[in-house]
Amino acid sequence: MSIPTSTSVIESAVIKAPLSHVWHHIKLQDFSKFWSALESSQYVKGTSDETDVVLWTFKDGTQLEVKQEEHSTINHYITYSVITAKPELSYSSVLSTIRCYAITSGELEGGTFVEWTASFSSDADAGVIQDAKYKRREALADLAKAATKK
Repeated sequence: MSIPTSTSVIESAVIKAPLSHVWHHIKLQDFSKFWSALESSQYVKGTSDETDVVLWTFKDGTQLEVKQEEHSTINHYITYSVITAKPELSYSSVLSTIRCYAITSGELEGGTFVEWTASFSSDADAGVIQDAKYKRREALADLAKAATKK
């Protein structure tokens, strides 16, 4: 019997670096430069000129082809979906968004607020949701390290 669960994840972090230093890293093909769980991230050849598809290869051998669905350099966000996976995923779909906001006042002024969300199909179970939560937390911590390097 499966456990009823929310099919969305929202993780966030405050990074003590300017928005420009954080946003610089938010390119699907460059995630392996900061995310320690990734072995590589590279464009997939042979997709259409209008489609950005990137292959993420994780250190555990998992491979995800992620498709950029939206990108805004004005509003500082990207949205992507997983289109193929090896091994196959246990759920039908997931749509994720990473948004960056400049912190403009208060003691953290000059920093960046980063939010990483995911909306899963209704067949995702509690284990999938928890895994996504912790992967995003680890990736945000890695992003903070990369963005604050001198």
